[in-house]
Amino acid sequence: MDRSARQKGASFHLFPPIEPFDRRMMDVGDGHQIYVEQCGARDGIPVIVLHGGPGGGTSPFMRRFFDPKIYRIVLFDQRGCGRSKPSGSVESNTTWDLVADIERIREAFEIERWIVFGGSWGATLSLIYAISHPDRAAALALRGVFLATKAELDWFYEGGVSAFWPDLWDEFVGLLPMEERGEVIKNYHGHIHSGSYGEEVKYARAWTVWENALAAISSNGRVGPTPSDYALSFAKLESHYFINGAFLECDDWIIKNADRIAHIPGVIVQGRFDMICPPSSAYRLSKAWPKSDLRLIGQAGHALSEAGIMSELLTVMEDFADMRTELAL
Repeated sequence: MDRSARQKGASFHLFPPIEPFDRRMMDVGDGHQIYVEQCGARDGIPVIVLHGGPGGGTSPFMRRFFDPKIYRIVLFDQRGCGRSKPSGSVESNTTWDLVADIERIREAFEIERWIVFGGSWGATLSLIYAISHPDRAAALALRGVFLATKAELDWFYEGGVSAFWPDLWDEFVGLLPMEERGEVIKNYHGHIHSGSYGEEVKYARAWTVWENALAAISSNGRVGPTPSDYALSFAKLESHYFINGAFLECDDWIIKNADRIAHIPGVIVQGRFDMICPPSSAYRLSKAWPKSDLRLIGQAGHALSEAGIMSELLTVMEDFADMRTELAL
């Protein structure tokens, strides 16, 4: 299909809804069980889908970016997320635990190499996984790049983006006592993990609404109510990861280790008006990663549901299917 035509109504050109041929709860130790599913072709090109957050989860919508006649689609809810148990748990829940879980899934499904598909935090985790296991990632499809740097966290949680969203920033930071507004992540984390259910829900909802409000370019900062259980799980996990610098040993760890993925082909799909993960991070990554292809999408923000983002990701996965022999899949 012509790309410009697809962008006019990209959601109508996603692949039809499908149901998994395999669903399971996988015991990964440390008291965690993760939900894992497989869809599409049993002998197809393997692709693993990494959701955002940290603290989000998978949805049936995510299955529809892949031709089910061509791809073997693997999705899972990361520790503490979605249908994984225990919900919202931060115990034994680090980036490195998630990387180990991805390898457990790969080994359980007897997959040698696969394409790694992830957006936002899912892009972060995709990169960290590929750097850690460069022989297992055949290609990367990334959306809305987040490099888990202090500069990016300062942009979104310590006032940078307030230059564009002063009204919503005032609502978000205004929930904190005046003396706590100089360290937003630290103090929101304290309230979200306070042990008082009412206090935790109040701050978790504000945290979640702040992020959701800035995700889609069309929302103008307004979103519907967030269920308290989802908000609490999401905010607990996200604040846990962010206050710990995503558990990376140094700032800018991904760029400093990008040489380990120099041989892996990848496409970066990035909205030019992404307020959560500004395009400067995607651009820096593209400069440090020789086999990457940066595709900046005009009139698009951060959300997976943006028409231009959806259209480009569909194209990326069509192109990767055509490269099956080249990718040795």
